[in-house]
Amino acid sequence: MAAKKKAAGRRAGNIMAFVGSDEARLKEAALECFGQLVAPENVEFGAEVIDGIADNAEGAVNIVVQTIGALQTLPFFGSDKVVWLKGATLFADSQTGKAASVLDAVQSLTEVLEAGLPDGVKFLLSAPAIDKRRAFYKQLNKLGQVEVFDRPDLSRDGWQDRVKQYVRKLAGERNLEFDQEALELFVMLAGDDAAQIANELEKIDLFLTGNERLVSVDHVRNQVALTRAGVVFELGNNIAKRNLAAALETIDQLLYQGENAIGILLAAVAPTLRRLLMAKELSERHGIRAARSFNSYQAEINRLPAAATSHLPRKKDGAISCYPVFLAHDEARRFSSADLRAGLADCLEANRALVTSGLDHRLILERLVVRLLATAA
Repeated sequence: MAAKKKAAGRRAGNIMAFVGSDEARLKEAALECFGQLVAPENVEFGAEVIDGIADNAEGAVNIVVQTIGALQTLPFFGSDKVVWLKGATLFADSQTGKAASVLDAVQSLTEVLEAGLPDGVKFLLSAPAIDKRRAFYKQLNKLGQVEVFDRPDLSRDGWQDRVKQYVRKLAGERNLEFDQEALELFVMLAGDDAAQIANELEKIDLFLTGNERLVSVDHVRNQVALTRAGVVFELGNNIAKRNLAAALETIDQLLYQGENAIGILLAAVAPTLRRLLMAKELSERHGIRAARSFNSYQAEINRLPAAATSHLPRKKDGAISCYPVFLAHDEARRFSSADLRAGLADCLEANRALVTSGLDHRLILERLVVRLLATAA
C-alpha cells in the first residue's frame, strides 16, 4: 500500500536541520532536538539514526540511499518516526561532496523532501560542513527549519560581539559576572569555540569562592588557557611589543597546528598594525593619551567628533569597538606612523606573494615580520 504523503509546504514542521562550523553547539542543539522528538523508551522503534560521515564518494552515495529508504519507510505500529542523518559530511565543498555521483544522490534526496514525507515521519539533519551555495541547502531553507551555528570570522572586526553575548549567557547560568575589561580579554584568549568557552568558565567558577562571583582581568589571565584564538592574540601582542623572537616562535606554533599562512596574516599581523596605527593617530592628531582604565579611554574616544572616529572598528549596534585599540595604545609608541603605514603596504605584498607565488609560506611570513620588527623603533 502506498504511503500517504503530506503536501510539501513552506517551512514544514517535519524537516529540521542544524548546520554550521561550530560543531560543539551544533551537536548539542541537534541532540536536544532529537530528545524532544523521540522519547527514550521509543528510540528502538521510533527512530533511525544514520551515520553521515563519508570517507569517499561511494560511501556518501550509500548514506543518501539509506536515508531515502528510511524516509520512505512507514513507522512501526502507526506511531511517529524520526530519521536522523547525523554529522553529515557529504554536503561539504570537498572532493567527495563535489563528485558527480554524490551530487546526483543529493538531488534525489532533495526531490524526496520536496515531494513531502509520509505521515508521522520527521527528518533531522546535522551537518557541520555544508556548502551554502548549493541548491540542496537553499531548498532545505524553503522546506524546513534550519538553524545555523557558525563560528565568527576571527579575521573581521566585530566577531567578539556575538561571542561576548554567548559568554555572558553561560556565565549568568553559573552566577558569574564579568567586568567589561575582563570579558573583552576572556574572548580574546578563549576564542569562539563553545566547548572551550564552557571549560574555561568552569575553571573560573571552581576557582572563585561562593561570595566572590565577579570575574576580574587577573582571574582571566591566571585561569584561561591559550586557545587557537589566544595564540593568534599572542602573536599580535608580540608584534606590538616588537618582540621578534617570540613572534617568529608563535608563527611556527600556528603553522605547526595547521593554521593557514594567509589566515595568520589576515587574522593577526595586518589587524595588529591597523590597531597600532589607529592608536598612534588618535594620540598624535587628537591628543588621546594612555588611560588608567578601559572605561576612561572609551569615554575620551566617545567625546571625539564623528569625523575623527569614522574609521574605527564598530560593533553590531554601531558603537565603537574600543578595546583592541585601547590594548594597542601603549605599544604604539614603539612605532612611527611611517613604520606602520609601510608595514601595512608590506602586508599587502605578502598577501599577493602567498596567493600568487610558489615561495614557501613560512618564509614569506617570517620575512614580513622581520621587516616589521627588526628596524629601530
